Amino acid sequence: MLENLTQLPADKILALMAKFKEDPRTDKVDLGVGVYKDASGNTPVMRAVKEAERRILADQTSKSYTGLAGDPAFGQAMRELVLADSVAADRVAAVATPGGTGAIRQALELIKMAAPNATVWLSNPTWPNHPSIIKYLGMKMAEYRYFDEQTRGVDFDGLLADLDGVAEGDVVLLHGCCHNPTGANLTIDQMAQVITKLQERGAVPMVDIAYQGFGDGLEEDAAITRQIASSFDNVLIAASCSKNFGIYRERTGLLMAIGKDAAQQALAQQTLAFLNRQNYSFPPDHGARIVTTILNDPELRADWEAELEETRNGMLGLRAQLAAELKRLTNSDRFDFLADHRGMFSRLGTTPDKVEKLRAEHGIYMVGDSRMNIAGLNAQTVPILAKAIVDAGI
Repeated sequence: MLENLTQLPADKILALMAKFKEDPRTDKVDLGVGVYKDASGNTPVMRAVKEAERRILADQTSKSYTGLAGDPAFGQAMRELVLADSVAADRVAAVATPGGTGAIRQALELIKMAAPNATVWLSNPTWPNHPSIIKYLGMKMAEYRYFDEQTRGVDFDGLLADLDGVAEGDVVLLHGCCHNPTGANLTIDQMAQVITKLQERGAVPMVDIAYQGFGDGLEEDAAITRQIASSFDNVLIAASCSKNFGIYRERTGLLMAIGKDAAQQALAQQTLAFLNRQNYSFPPDHGARIVTTILNDPELRADWEAELEETRNGMLGLRAQLAAELKRLTNSDRFDFLADHRGMFSRLGTTPDKVEKLRAEHGIYMVGDSRMNIAGLNAQTVPILAKAIVDAGI
């Protein structure tokens, strides 16, 4: 049997991580892996997370299963965090998943069951796991233009033009905030136009929100997702807790399916539980319990929000510093987009050969499409990166 397997292409980001580890240079800079790092290069455990875990350890009396959908309190807490009162609670079905990736996978499985002929539309570019999972599931896929390589902003005219090709019943995947990999985001007014277009085409939106709190703030980063949720009968939302709670290895995510009414919600809830059962039965609980404990305790929540703000402002400061240093070195404003982007990532909009030059000559590691993790920088490495970008002729 096993002799029939064929070699699969290596994951580009994981391959980049391996190269970085093997590089003997002491001044190398890792901007590839999508994990938040502080100024010391560590991914810290947040204060509120440590306290929540302490309380869980002291109070928990059982490790028994919670249920196919996970702990209902987790679903409720996350629904309130992401959606607030933008949609009635009795319209929202929710299941815990192993991370945001698990939520994406279950959402696509749901689409495959409910609308097997639907095409899933993705931004070009998007997070590489989006098309990878869709292809693996054998689903139909199409792209809409998103990133303007010249301005390093959103190609909004191209986006709207491409969405004219969406058929009734197709699914359009949108990033809730902090677009990965570009860092360029739609405004509220632009999203209003996208919503109108999708309503005209009879499409179903699917939102991937993995970085709430990393862009403009917890409430601000949820605004577009809430705008979408309140505008359609059916919406799928995949949410991740990896970044904003810093619990990457706990694999904590949530999939929400918004129905037209309570009857649709009940059917969706049953179906999502069934899909969990077929895939991994009961979802992991520890991370979900951490999140629930924090969100439901005013003191812990306040401390979490404060530390999250420190993280967000730190990344904004690095963006501003990098844009200013590049302006100083080039006497040009062509890199100002770095300060305008939001979230962990920005896309430089350069060629793979120049990205390779950054790695080979300067020890700067970023993904071949020029996506770089801003959180991989610190005040000392920003000038190093800026000089390398100029030396590479980007």
